[in-house]
Amino acid sequence: MTLRAQEAIAKGQAPRKIQHWVPLGHISPDLRRAVLIAEDDAFFQHEGVDFTQLRLSLKVDWARGSFSRGASTITQQLAKNLYLSPSKNPLRKFRELVITRRLEAELSKDRILELYLNVIEWGDGIYGIEAASQTYYHRPAASLGPSEAALLAGAIINPRLLNPAHPTKRLLRRQKLILQRMRSGVPAGTRKPSEPKLEPPIEKEEEKLDDPKLGEEKPGDEKPEDQEELLERPIKE
Repeated sequence: MTLRAQEAIAKGQAPRKIQHWVPLGHISPDLRRAVLIAEDDAFFQHEGVDFTQLRLSLKVDWARGSFSRGASTITQQLAKNLYLSPSKNPLRKFRELVITRRLEAELSKDRILELYLNVIEWGDGIYGIEAASQTYYHRPAASLGPSEAALLAGAIINPRLLNPAHPTKRLLRRQKLILQRMRSGVPAGTRKPSEPKLEPPIEKEEEKLDDPKLGEEKPGDEKPEDQEELLERPIKE
């Protein structure tokens, strides 16, 4: 939020912030499921770092000769959003890992997910699922259905470019993939070797569907690194 405010001021614009905090119980189960599928399909299994995806990410990046494929878990994203700068230097990444492990040690998974869904960016000046739901659908987050949830979850990867109000072909493809997994019957956030429907990650499937003639943003684009202000709400339960 702080970074976005600084960017707006630098452009001579007034910072924009829309955020309405809601407890996890007031967020649609479909939305929670869609976000877990899109962002962290082993959320309830790892302790903050998904080493399976981390190894895969390093392998893909090595083959590509670039560091473009993200492997951050929901807890890692929360640590970055709450406490860290947008820098990608090794020290910042180390601090992210330390904070991630502390969050996992002190908070329940439900609390981590609640915090995450209330602070992540969902468009220009739009933070948290309640603000996103009211902005794009004019109703509370508790009432979101599968289709709307999948579209919102698909936009998290790059919320400044993927707009649920005006979905690109790429966002619609992501929505379709997420919906397919939502209907699979596999519990979200619990990846298992015997349940290959959660593999490979959304981004990997999406690359196979991308048409370079579409002229849209390239697959693999990461959501912008963001420096979030420390929440005024106490983080301990």
